[in-house]
Amino acid sequence: MLASLDRDPAERQTASAGAPRVDDWLLLIGRLLLAGLFLGGAAQKAFDPAQVAVLLSGWHLPGLLVWPALAYNAAAGLALVFGAAVRPVALSLALYCAVTSLFHFLPDDPWQMTIFVKNWAIAGGCLALAVAGPGRIAVRLA
Repeated sequence: MLASLDRDPAERQTASAGAPRVDDWLLLIGRLLLAGLFLGGAAQKAFDPAQVAVLLSGWHLPGLLVWPALAYNAAAGLALVFGAAVRPVALSLALYCAVTSLFHFLPDDPWQMTIFVKNWAIAGGCLALAVAGPGRIAVRLA
């Protein structure tokens, strides 16, 4: 059974030819929305690293981990923007969201619990993107 946006098997073989379809544009929009979240996270870490360092120190982790997290957020966000290595990047982002959600598991703080749940929702979106791949609107490196 095919969903309305699924391509039938014969159409999948000729999908590389012709103009982008609606599902190609939807994948691009989804990639850009997720990328915006991670690029925004990188900017937030760059402009206010102390906020993240305090969060990390509350978990007995070195505050200097903010810098590799910033670099990862920026690189992963840019990979999604350009559609480069989307499947492995999206898988790693899903894991990243799952792990970082634990920092927000503070049941007495409704705001932090909202972030906790949103991280899991974002992880789900990243898993879906890992399955779908970049779509046809992407920079091809090979």
